[in-house]
Amino acid sequence: MESASSDPAVRAHGGTHAAVDVAPVVVKVVVAGGFSVGKTTFIGSISEIEPLSTEAAMTEHSLGVDDAGSRSAHKVSTTVAMDFGRIALPGSLWLYLFGTPGQDRFLFMWDDLARGAVGAVVLVDTDRLDQCFSAISYFESRGVPFVVAVNCFDGVARHELDEIREALAVPAEVPVLYTDARSREATKETLVRLVRHAMDRIRRAG
Repeated sequence: MESASSDPAVRAHGGTHAAVDVAPVVVKVVVAGGFSVGKTTFIGSISEIEPLSTEAAMTEHSLGVDDAGSRSAHKVSTTVAMDFGRIALPGSLWLYLFGTPGQDRFLFMWDDLARGAVGAVVLVDTDRLDQCFSAISYFESRGVPFVVAVNCFDGVARHELDEIREALAVPAEVPVLYTDARSREATKETLVRLVRHAMDRIRRAG
């Protein structure tokens, strides 16, 4: 006689002798922002798989064009297509993370990367606020929910969030928060805030 644990009907209906496999809900998130703002680091710090990174060495043609501010001297490579990572959140939710290239000359790729995304994280370097304007404008114009995450380089927050919101003219309903692209906990909190914001937008629209 077959035991209860080998009965497919018992397994399908949550029998006590077998666990029920629940297919994860997969959603796409875009990580955007200016050049050298920490997108590759952000995805790498949280991804549960080996991140895919399409980085290429910086060349002399980038000098004077790709501005990383005070970090320019240490910047030896740059993303030329995308970064990709994955993280599982509670509730059988999998986030697929797609990082955009930071330079405006790669904006033509963003439509493909953002297609079907539930939302976006716009990473900000307060020393170069102007470099995140194009990302904010892009997601606003397409109605994609996004959060503004201020990357605290060296673990230091140099400006108040209200000042940053005002400087970027970000609407009150858009979350603006501090993060640290190197910290798994900080990046996870940023992604959770984004998912909550996107879900709130969906509920209000319904």
